[in-house]
Amino acid sequence: MTANYPLEGGCGCGHLRYRMNTAPLVVHCCHCRWCQRETGTAFVINAMIESDRVTNLNGEPQLFQTPSESGRGQRIARCPKCLVAVWSHYAGSGHLTKFVRVGTLDDPGRLPPDVHIYTGSKQPWVEIPGSMPAYPVFYEREDIWRRESLERLAALEPAIAAYKASLAETG
Repeated sequence: MTANYPLEGGCGCGHLRYRMNTAPLVVHCCHCRWCQRETGTAFVINAMIESDRVTNLNGEPQLFQTPSESGRGQRIARCPKCLVAVWSHYAGSGHLTKFVRVGTLDDPGRLPPDVHIYTGSKQPWVEIPGSMPAYPVFYEREDIWRRESLERLAALEPAIAAYKASLAETG
């Protein structure tokens, strides 16, 4: 199944609604123990996308700073009413990108993963199709990302560098 854009989604109670205006950069199915613990599931499927390509349609999420395995933490955007997590901002790119929880889309089946990551810690009963790219830890972007996504990331790099520099100045 393929996605036509925009795609819409939201939290469980309907207070938060958002629209992904374009395709994400990449869709990860992460099997790391940290994601398992954080979500209470065997894995999480996140669609990485530039924040300015996601429009809030209704409500504003509440951001919660949480620890992460990297030690740099992440900010999880949750509905202030039902507390469903709709996306995360990871430390590497901060507020500039969103890792949208695919399960919060109205039709999550339209955004299957491009790659399975951290499969070295996946649950033993999870079976990944042999045709699906899978990595015990992480991968080289050029091996997985579409050319358009790599170009979009390159365009975002100056802003990410400025974001990281601002952290170094305050930190």
